[in-house]
Amino acid sequence: MAMHRRAELRELTERYMAGGMSRRQFLAAVSALAATVSFATHGLSASAQEGDRKIRTLRILSNPQANSPEEFESSTLSANQISQLGLTVELDVQPNEQLSNTVWYERDVWDMTAWQMVGRPERLDPDEFIVNLFSSGNAENGYNFVGYINPTYDEVAQAQRAEVDLDARQALVWETQAIVSNDQPYVFWAYPDAQFAYNHTVWDPATIVDAKGIGIKNYWTFVGGTPLGDQTDFILNCLVNVTAINPFYISGGVDSWVTDLIYDRVMRVGADGLPTPSAAESVEWVDNLTCNVTLKEGLTFHDGAPVTPEDIVFSFTAPSGDMVPMYKPFVASIESISYEGNVITFKLVAPNAAFETSSLSKLNIVPKHIWEPILAELEANGQIAEAHQEDAPVGSGPYKFSNWARSQELILEAVPDHYAAPKATRWILRDIPNVAAALGGLQAGEINFLSDYTGDPQLLQQTIQSSSDMLTLVSTTQVGFKFLAPNHRRPPFGDQAFRLAMSVAVGKDQIVANIYKGFASVANSVVSKALEFWHNTDIELYDVSDIEGAKAILQAAGYEWDADGALLYPAGTTETL
Repeated sequence: MAMHRRAELRELTERYMAGGMSRRQFLAAVSALAATVSFATHGLSASAQEGDRKIRTLRILSNPQANSPEEFESSTLSANQISQLGLTVELDVQPNEQLSNTVWYERDVWDMTAWQMVGRPERLDPDEFIVNLFSSGNAENGYNFVGYINPTYDEVAQAQRAEVDLDARQALVWETQAIVSNDQPYVFWAYPDAQFAYNHTVWDPATIVDAKGIGIKNYWTFVGGTPLGDQTDFILNCLVNVTAINPFYISGGVDSWVTDLIYDRVMRVGADGLPTPSAAESVEWVDNLTCNVTLKEGLTFHDGAPVTPEDIVFSFTAPSGDMVPMYKPFVASIESISYEGNVITFKLVAPNAAFETSSLSKLNIVPKHIWEPILAELEANGQIAEAHQEDAPVGSGPYKFSNWARSQELILEAVPDHYAAPKATRWILRDIPNVAAALGGLQAGEINFLSDYTGDPQLLQQTIQSSSDMLTLVSTTQVGFKFLAPNHRRPPFGDQAFRLAMSVAVGKDQIVANIYKGFASVANSVVSKALEFWHNTDIELYDVSDIEGAKAILQAAGYEWDADGALLYPAGTTETL
């Protein structure tokens, strides 16, 4: 009986997602389905059987309020809303580094976590999110940290990657979003507007680049930003500590700001959102499976060694094994790499429409003479690339490593003979883990670029307006998004009906209006509304909280409530962890 109800519920959900019924019709049909079932537990006192079926206390991991107010408050609101379904939901506040380590390396122990996907240039093509976040093969130790498994999704995700016809690929990208909307692997919250500010008496406004979907905190600003006077250092803030500087480890958004500047890329995604040659002199396609990359002449690493085609081959082949799991998905489409002279030839397994963006613009160029022995030693010790931290990281990018006082300050120095030599002298990142202190530091001139702000956007706007003779605010709709991530490995989150009920209950409109103060839009997909062509406009927002509708979904799926209103698993189901 329970399986029959689940099948009917899934059929109703799929029909709803396909546009066959309105939200009101969907919830009415779900309620009618639930009403056909008479549950023996209604009105009964608690029993041992009910105790076995009672859903345990659920916990949401979140960063502290001081350094991430929006995340903390969104988590708090979500916990309160989900609790109304008959659950006990608690917040587990952890420092960012501890939270990240728990989520990433202890994948069986946590229930839900607040999370974000930051806007990076290579994510302006939807492929990175579509393939890496939800592909089954990435569940064990890759980006699919929630453990979502759906073979049908895998097929469509790979098909969009291989489709070179733009319109046909768009249809497949839209289909992946429809599947995600049906399965609700995440409880999406918001597409925030990226809020940045800078001192326009220090930096020439004409050289501060507002990149599509990213904002002004980007590679092009940091190499092209031109000082107007004697202050020639970019001085920025970060709210969470730099945890690692490792070209084979995507350890967080702040860390990526650093690696983006220390290491070169074959291509870079330009301010217009399109890939353009960077360390490459040219990138030419021989056919749909063959790409020739001509390396610029005279490139050198920061230790003086030349950048050679062998380094390029090493940078793209090292992640193909098990030593570099985080970058493995970005080289999976490469069949072979060879070179002749300064021309490196990439042969692909199948056509990959996103290859220039998601691979050539994604992977760092790594010195083989440094990292080959490091990887060999790590492998001999049973470790992977993420375990290593160089004392002084060596790349070939426009800035070189100078000094890192952990939890205090990180300094990079401009490389004057780089092909994209920065106009600034240094790039200084200061750890300021308090939003109010960061804003005060901008006003006082202790920093001249507010690169990390998660506080009240209205307060920021008012502050900048009161200092308009010195400060400029730039707001950009991000390609990234904020969300609540349920761990599918742990019941009840492996149940699509339960995740759908959470999404219906949460109330994203309250998050956008009350927490982001309108400086965001409701999120419903891994593909941001900033990517107009790729974002599926036909999928449900689940923007308004509907507790009764969420309860109807749970009831139709066989969930019950005891006499005290506590939610119970469907009959015959007990909790095992």
